[in-house]
Amino acid sequence: MPQPSKAFKTHGEQIALLRCRGMQINDVAYARRVLERVNYYRFSGYWYPFRQLDADGRHRLDVFVDGANFTDVAALYDFDERLRSAVFDCLTPVELALKAMLGHELGRLDPLVHLRPALLGPGARQKRSAAKPSQQYQMWLDRYNKELSLSREDFVKHHQRKYGGQLPIWAAVEVMGWGSLAYLYRLSPIAVCDVIAARMKLTAAQLGSWIRALNIVRNYSAHHARMFNRVYTLKPRLPKVETHPELAAAKKALNRCFGQLTLIQYLLTVLGIGDRTLLPRTLSTYPDIPALPISHMGTPKDWQTLPLWQGWTL
Repeated sequence: MPQPSKAFKTHGEQIALLRCRGMQINDVAYARRVLERVNYYRFSGYWYPFRQLDADGRHRLDVFVDGANFTDVAALYDFDERLRSAVFDCLTPVELALKAMLGHELGRLDPLVHLRPALLGPGARQKRSAAKPSQQYQMWLDRYNKELSLSREDFVKHHQRKYGGQLPIWAAVEVMGWGSLAYLYRLSPIAVCDVIAARMKLTAAQLGSWIRALNIVRNYSAHHARMFNRVYTLKPRLPKVETHPELAAAKKALNRCFGQLTLIQYLLTVLGIGDRTLLPRTLSTYPDIPALPISHMGTPKDWQTLPLWQGWTL
């Protein structure tokens, strides 16, 4: 039988429960103010690492480790909030650059190339067919049409009036979200992918994996999800360390936040766009919590001396 729903608890009762489980709360008024602006359930994701492990070391108990402090949890939450904002701000110019490059290179082939699967890459067509669209292409087209129908941009209205609503690719990319861009990149001709990836000193396959991985990171930042200690399951492909030594640190932390941040910092650097000081400055504000050091993000101790990160935190 399913268990009944948990009983409602006031902020005062929530604070009492945390204290009962071993959380140090020296300023009750401060704790109440925090819980009034941050949902208790949401906040619990940040005190989760402070919960004791069972004897097997596989599951977290309800009681906290010695020294667990509400102020430290709040500091982690505030850091993660800054991190999400910084990630979103840094990915925005990357997204705009992808739109510009994809729209321009595909536009060379045909203004309506995105509506003509025969002109796209092999993934846009069914096997042994020169023009019949693949299921992947149809899924992308349905997604694009939905985005187009929801757009309230003036240029969309202009094309609807003058050209029957068929946007050329360089205009169409402006209504696409990151997910649609990632899809369209995978469906594009190999030569187009090669040209775009070469501008970032990557192969087409490597850039494609980066776009997919960073789409997830962007979604976390846009939807206010916890980022700092999350495990990222989609690992992007990296070039050889011999050719890209600045990415060596990322290779050791691809499933951790620092690995993903390194990809973003690399793209900002190689494309010469955005604010390359923002992520380093944000990382440097990680709170000093001995029980939960910055290494929980996959960040090495000497991160500020690494090529992509040095000199930006002053």
